[in-house]
Amino acid sequence: MKPAKPAAEMTMKKVAIVIDDFGNNMEGTKEMMDLPIPFTVAVMPFLPSSKQDAQLAHDKGHEVILHLPMEPVRGKKSWLGPGAITTDLSDEEVHKRIVAAIEDIPYVIGINNHMGSKVTADERIMKILVDICKERNLMLLDSRTTPKSVIGKLAGPQGVPFSENQLFFDDLYTYSHISKQMTRLKKLIHERDTVIAIGHVGPPGKKTAQVIKEAIPSIQKEATFVSISQTMKRSTN
Repeated sequence: MKPAKPAAEMTMKKVAIVIDDFGNNMEGTKEMMDLPIPFTVAVMPFLPSSKQDAQLAHDKGHEVILHLPMEPVRGKKSWLGPGAITTDLSDEEVHKRIVAAIEDIPYVIGINNHMGSKVTADERIMKILVDICKERNLMLLDSRTTPKSVIGKLAGPQGVPFSENQLFFDDLYTYSHISKQMTRLKKLIHERDTVIAIGHVGPPGKKTAQVIKEAIPSIQKEATFVSISQTMKRSTN
């Protein structure tokens, strides 16, 4: 039998789970909200249940972030939903849309990107986003939909707290794929002190919630579940 890890070493390891795509009465919303761990709720703006989902998350003690729709390299703009940030917008329009989205969701403490492989690599637009986060004391989670993202590069020097996603649970919607990704997460816990993973409500929502629920006891033997604010870096140095 292996000796148990000292408590101090165990509590240093952190796992932060972020669940995206709340705001549109998506499938799996109840199952996610019923999970008995802290996690972070990312709510899309201007949708039928945006305010309601943020309120419910807050009432359950979860951190709320804005899940801001941003243009991808591939894909249709129509997939993004209302108020999306696209590369053809002027600086003023980008600023206006980001502020309106922040103000649409109650209890927001930060922002992450919905899609956004094109926009998060665009320094002009990301500078506007970082400046708004600095003004409003918001943190930034880079969902890492592209390795070309400049969020960390711009947020660090401005002192805006930021962190980066390391794993998507449900980029494929099958139970077997989501389970494999959970196995990857458990391996990552051995390799680093903090692991951040993103799942979704919507088509995979119930399956993702089930996989997370089943994994809670084994993860808690090695790490502590935390909210996204406890993973933030303040500088790239």
